[in-house]
Amino acid sequence: MTNESWDVIVVGAGSSGSAFAVRSAEKGKRVLLLEAGSDYRSADMHEAWRSPNPVVALMDPTAVDGMVWTGLDATRTGKQPAAPYWRGRGVGGSSSVNGQIAIRPPMADFAVWAEAGCSGWAPEDVLPYFAKLEDDEEFGDESYHGRGGPTPIFRMPQDRWGSVDAALSASALASGFQRSPDVNAPDGTGVSPYPINSRDGRRVSTNDAYLEDARDLSNLTIRGDALVDKVIFEGGRAVGVRYLVDGKEVVERAETVVLSAGVIHSPAILMRSGIGPERQLRSLGIETRADLPVGQGLQDHPMAMLSLPLAKEAANKTPHDRHTNVCVRWTSGPEAHVNDLMFVSMNQSVLAMATANTGAEFGAYGVWLNQNYSRGELTLTSADPAAQPEVNLRMLSDERDLSRLRHGVRTLVRLAGNEATGSILDGSIERENQALFAALDNDGELDDYLLATAGDAQHGTSTCRMGASDDADSVVDPACRVLDVEGLHVIDASIFPSVPRANTNLTAIMAGELMADRLA
Repeated sequence: MTNESWDVIVVGAGSSGSAFAVRSAEKGKRVLLLEAGSDYRSADMHEAWRSPNPVVALMDPTAVDGMVWTGLDATRTGKQPAAPYWRGRGVGGSSSVNGQIAIRPPMADFAVWAEAGCSGWAPEDVLPYFAKLEDDEEFGDESYHGRGGPTPIFRMPQDRWGSVDAALSASALASGFQRSPDVNAPDGTGVSPYPINSRDGRRVSTNDAYLEDARDLSNLTIRGDALVDKVIFEGGRAVGVRYLVDGKEVVERAETVVLSAGVIHSPAILMRSGIGPERQLRSLGIETRADLPVGQGLQDHPMAMLSLPLAKEAANKTPHDRHTNVCVRWTSGPEAHVNDLMFVSMNQSVLAMATANTGAEFGAYGVWLNQNYSRGELTLTSADPAAQPEVNLRMLSDERDLSRLRHGVRTLVRLAGNEATGSILDGSIERENQALFAALDNDGELDDYLLATAGDAQHGTSTCRMGASDDADSVVDPACRVLDVEGLHVIDASIFPSVPRANTNLTAIMAGELMADRLA
């Protein structure tokens, strides 16, 4: 127990929490940043995680140990068993273990947010913060980009692309997709090099970008291995948190409490604190403080894969060759949201390598659904803070999603029939993807195949949805304040009204930057 009081306690040192904590401290606030995983200096990060290719770390148990949450599983669709759900643990959060993709959503996403009641989150509100967070090597002087910010934005030159990158780009262009040099332009669409948050070929996480240079601030304290149990209240106001260190309870008090523990653990902390669906809380013996739809509305990007048996000369030459450098954002049809689908290249396919029964090297093409209607649910299983919640993504449960991914897969197969793709292969795509090709011409069979095999992109959002205060789906208002209580905010990807049409890391950082100014 401690009697020390802070201006702000931030729970979670990931993409949003690191940015928010540092910017708040720079504004003079006394900030305590709590992280359930380890706190370490940039120089002490396992070298495998610096590689341009995350496969290097994934294949090294010493690198994975302590960097991801263990025991956390998720059910992707109604036809799949639960399997591990990849979330970062330790300073930097998932920005320390993800694929280093630094994509912004189309600005149209934020127009949708604003129209849905998220005032202050329109394109003109968020764009300055996307620019503020970045140091874009190639486009930094454009009015909608930034130069000199904490997060480097790098694009691999075409002469350093892998064979699958080059084949996807050439095949897509030959199939009529347009070229778009900057996918992060406000209306970027088409064939683009991936923007990557790296410098000199090495990952830059939010621990590196934000926390490392701020550690000398006298008003910022970072504590690792601090597992937050719940928020502490006096009356209707949050006044601090209770957390565990080496099994011992510690209480810290603050003027403002901000949860930035991510799509899984921010809602879990809220529910253990009595904020969530009343029936669920009652079943666990937790007294309800606010009956809110915490844990509802979960989304991720469902993804289907086409395995590519690569010719020897087309395979990655070294373990550190970048695993992906090219994407194709596109629109499924005239009635669809713009950029509702995306193709991605994979110069090295971990899934194919693990399941193939030949000695050949494998790459892959992927297609994921950028814009989704399906909603899942996160359910608290215990009041014990060490227990992981039950996660049901329920991807493709909405027919509109299933039909569009079906269209995306068929388009991808046609694209893969292009000469540019054939030039990198040693073997038959049909033979390596027998189950897919057997189902390809029958809607029902293809649906069954997708429901049985679709993966996620580790882009979970929307378990503490932001919206208008009178919206029954809202957990926080547009100022990220938890409804029906005072002094408590949530700032991370869990507040997104829906999963953006992009990887989520940059949007999570943007939210931390923006809200540090708003709460100042």
